[in-house]
Amino acid sequence: MHKWIMFVVFVAASVLGVVLLTTQLPGKPVDEAASLPPGETLMKVEASQDFVFDKQEYHVKVGDKVKLELVNKSGLHGLAIPDLGIELKDDKLSQEVTFDKAGTYPMHCAVMCGTGHLNMKSVLIVDPA
Repeated sequence: MHKWIMFVVFVAASVLGVVLLTTQLPGKPVDEAASLPPGETLMKVEASQDFVFDKQEYHVKVGDKVKLELVNKSGLHGLAIPDLGIELKDDKLSQEVTFDKAGTYPMHCAVMCGTGHLNMKSVLIVDPA
């Protein structure tokens, strides 16, 4: 009699395993740059709970049309580039920008996010074409 119970438990566990494998898998990664209009590139800036941006400096070229997007990995952050009039925060976390002047532009967090907020800085370098 115990053999029958073990067989039923094994079959139930197998069915449960197959269901979990087919329904709980994450979706395929989506190439967000593919949905952009021709001639436009995607520049993601990732901010984390450690009060840092994912890169110390970001590079673009003069004349590039870029969709600038802020991704909050953890915590609530913003992105400001005052010299270019760019501020991403709250509900507005992306902006289309055309860089027309070469230079080095300081970036910082635009939301008071915690004790490391003042050190949350990076640089955008617009290289000549």
